[in-house]
Amino acid sequence: MPETSGSTGRTPETHVIDFRAAEQLLNARDPRGAVKLLDSVIAAHPENTAARLLRARAFFAAAQLRPAELEFTIVLEREPDNAFAHFALARTYERQGRPDQAKRHFRLAAALDPNPQYLKAARFDD
Repeated sequence: MPETSGSTGRTPETHVIDFRAAEQLLNARDPRGAVKLLDSVIAAHPENTAARLLRARAFFAAAQLRPAELEFTIVLEREPDNAFAHFALARTYERQGRPDQAKRHFRLAAALDPNPQYLKAARFDD
């Protein structure tokens, strides 16, 4: 019999399926549906940084900026060298009207990864 998570009857395989389905929902522009699927994955596996990053992206896409900020921050606490998480957190701050915090994370993203998009956003010439 497969191992289940608590009283939900969900297996690790089910969580993988939910994660993949959440990716598809986000790609199909249904971020709220993605968040719903990821909630159970993260409840069962709170240490799963990939699931938290995907949920942060979904929150951002749904314009739920405070939850997105919190999730991106958790990812960066665990992976301070994650350039994408810095860039996405900067975009979140930018949308919240917090340019100084955004600039800091844009620059960290560009310093970690010379991706042209990150370099342009970092505006090192300012």
